Amino acid sequence: MNEDERFILMKTRILKSFRWQEDIIIPLSKEFGISTEEMEDIFMNDLDMSSLEGLHGTFKVAELEALAMKFYADLRLCWFSKTLELVSADEADNICKSLAYDVVNGKSYDESLIEGRKEILNIIKNYEY
Repeated sequence: MNEDERFILMKTRILKSFRWQEDIIIPLSKEFGISTEEMEDIFMNDLDMSSLEGLHGTFKVAELEALAMKFYADLRLCWFSKTLELVSADEADNICKSLAYDVVNGKSYDESLIEGRKEILNIIKNYEY
């Protein structure tokens, strides 16, 4: 087996691993409407070994950040924080990250959204000019 064949084998093992399949390959292939094989080929062709080895952890962090950004939008924090300046940037960030962690740990998105609204209401009710 030459070096190129060895790299292909190693990359294939990473892409076929349970965590990669469950966390990345299957969800993204469904999202883009392509087969898992096509998604694997994309990663196989576009990423080198070090990228593949480090990507899984990065993907999970990015997923958490995306969820926090969704809360930021759904809670209208841009308006409350940047426009009205009733919620500080730190408070907004803390609310979104906390809610995102809750969802990742099993709480429903809708339930967390209600909790976030309550937190914002509490902040703006107690706002001092």
